[in-house]
Amino acid sequence: MKLIDIPGQVAESLLSIVGIRVGTEEPHYLSTELTDGVVIRRYGPRIAAETTVAGDEDRARNIGFRRLAGYIFGANHRDETIAMTAPVGQQSADTIAMTAPVAQSRTADDKWVIRFFMPSKWSMETLPEPDDDKVKLVPVSGETVAVLRFSGDRSPQAVAHHVEQLRKILLDNDIEVAGDPVAWFYDPPWTLPFRRRNEVAIPITPGESGAQTNRDG
Repeated sequence: MKLIDIPGQVAESLLSIVGIRVGTEEPHYLSTELTDGVVIRRYGPRIAAETTVAGDEDRARNIGFRRLAGYIFGANHRDETIAMTAPVGQQSADTIAMTAPVAQSRTADDKWVIRFFMPSKWSMETLPEPDDDKVKLVPVSGETVAVLRFSGDRSPQAVAHHVEQLRKILLDNDIEVAGDPVAWFYDPPWTLPFRRRNEVAIPITPGESGAQTNRDG
């Protein structure tokens, strides 16, 4: 039987209210500034746990989050806990096989793929198999994306607004778009809106660049 660190979980939940993510791993990337507020990121290959959910955007995100949280909290063939990572992503089911990012866009049948990225120490061979057959483990190819960060409202309307902002910036800078837009969410719903970290990203052709390169992640 696994021991659960209740005080630790409570402390992390309280800190997350103000947007503090304790020990949460993010996928590694190289970052280049394009403009004030927009960066180009280069991600390497990753592994994600994903699930497909039918319904409207917000409902699909909530259901998908619960399914994937179940997997990383022990609903797998080894009853093993996997560390939580950020961000959580959402992509239309119609484009998941065609584009590498986790995109957020509406389809005719309202099917969405929700993803958690796995910590870097795991491989496809070492990750435990999910108990829920609606949860799948998938490799995610490396990609180059332009990213715009925002806080506050993360409704479909807010995401669409920031996507259009980012599209205009890319057009103004002669950056070629190479795929569908992405929405990434780094904080739980109870985080104070002004402390939330949300991002929209659009895949671009590798080799597009901006200012000085930095190592982040």
